[in-house]
Amino acid sequence: MFAVLLAAPAFAAAADTAETVRFITCPIYRDTDAGKKSGCWLADDRAGGRRFDVSRAPSKPDWNFEILVEGRIAADVASHCGGLVLEPVRSSVLPTPCPRHMLPAEGFAGNKFTLPPRNVRPLSEVRKAPEPPFADRTFHLVFDFDKAFIVYQLDDYLLDQAITWIRGVNPTRVVVTGWAATDPAEVSGRTIAEDPAIARTRAELVGEALRRLGVPDEKLELRWKTSAQPVAAEGADGLAEPSRRRVDIEVKL
Repeated sequence: MFAVLLAAPAFAAAADTAETVRFITCPIYRDTDAGKKSGCWLADDRAGGRRFDVSRAPSKPDWNFEILVEGRIAADVASHCGGLVLEPVRSSVLPTPCPRHMLPAEGFAGNKFTLPPRNVRPLSEVRKAPEPPFADRTFHLVFDFDKAFIVYQLDDYLLDQAITWIRGVNPTRVVVTGWAATDPAEVSGRTIAEDPAIARTRAELVGEALRRLGVPDEKLELRWKTSAQPVAAEGADGLAEPSRRRVDIEVKL
């Protein structure tokens, strides 16, 4: 059974639209009817007394479990859901159970469906070949907290970029390094850290994906490391913590 939330708490407005937030909470679904995928995912930061719209996260919440929310408050973006819009934003599903929370539309229109900017084209479409001059290049795949799942319309898009480059430049070696964010962090009154073993799992998963896409075993090298530091990764969109949960694909000529 789910609990229907009839009234929202009084949430303070954001003072700084460039602010980055990170907290753990139970997700809330707002049942709007603006067409395909228009329903809203909301998250309350109880410590800060604010409600956020996390609908733009590549990985959607599961309303049966807590989520780790990481995002930046978007400047000058109107809310169609009843919360401060986070964009970019990541929502990682955690193992702790939650009661189901659902809100009616309450006058909020919801988000009309649009294709995300990272949208993998059908495999039948010919990719544009890389153009010289060629050089060593590193690609990054970014993961949800303590997960090794290749995120739809994020990691699969970045993996497609990597394999297109690899096929075009014919490298001598491809080094795949899985990272885990194992340094403990305090979030919403608790200490969280990734399992060190997830670094190897991520590396092996991406390595297998590259093999299936045609990279020969003799060119692949797998590594895994912990205590990852933030990097400038396209898939992290400037969010430091998600960038620590990644796989590096180093293409060496």
